[in-house]
Amino acid sequence: MARSHRSTTSAAAVTALAVFAVTTGVCTIGAGTAMAAGCADIQVVSARGTNEPGGAGSQEKLGTVVGNPVYSAIAGALEARTDAYRVAYPADLNQPASVQAGNRDLVAHVVAQAAACPGQRFVLLGYSQGANVVDNSIGISSAGAKVGGPIVATLPAQLTPRVAAVLLFGNPIRGLGRSVTGVYAERTYDVCNDNDPVCDPNGSDWNVHLRYARHAAAAAKFVESRL
Repeated sequence: MARSHRSTTSAAAVTALAVFAVTTGVCTIGAGTAMAAGCADIQVVSARGTNEPGGAGSQEKLGTVVGNPVYSAIAGALEARTDAYRVAYPADLNQPASVQAGNRDLVAHVVAQAAACPGQRFVLLGYSQGANVVDNSIGISSAGAKVGGPIVATLPAQLTPRVAAVLLFGNPIRGLGRSVTGVYAERTYDVCNDNDPVCDPNGSDWNVHLRYARHAAAAAKFVESRL
């Protein structure tokens, strides 16, 4: 059995990362109404797990354990046009460099993509170390968690309404008793398989950490409910 957790605890809203916007030269914008040509309605931004293969037969190569099956379920469930972006980062055990590289790339990509596609909304998806990448990017520190590290970039507050859903699988901060709080809490689907040592404090079976594809349909249904 898996435990799905969506926290409702209040916290301060994620603050805008003005320094990031200035240093990258990217202008952040609020939610738009027009859809630029070539922009999907929904983009799934996916961060794979540690050493997770992208999937040789997959066009998106989001990850064989979670990214590919979950994106496929989302694309099949929604009438809206979808596309996907694979977060560019090592996804290795060199911490905190790896998780921080993912944190920087996710934020940089969403900021640039939001500017290029004013009407587009985002689904942030993370598995294992990739869940830490997403956590950090929405202002929830993964420092102290397995394959985690301190936050180095955060999505600007102006883009918060553009994030339709956050999907987390085998989220390492769960092992520390933490969860997503604040403005993203209600739009977060966070599932930890029982006995998964990455997210279950008492977990000891590494095999169950590889069994998250079975939650793909539930995750897609959650996304559909948030649109």
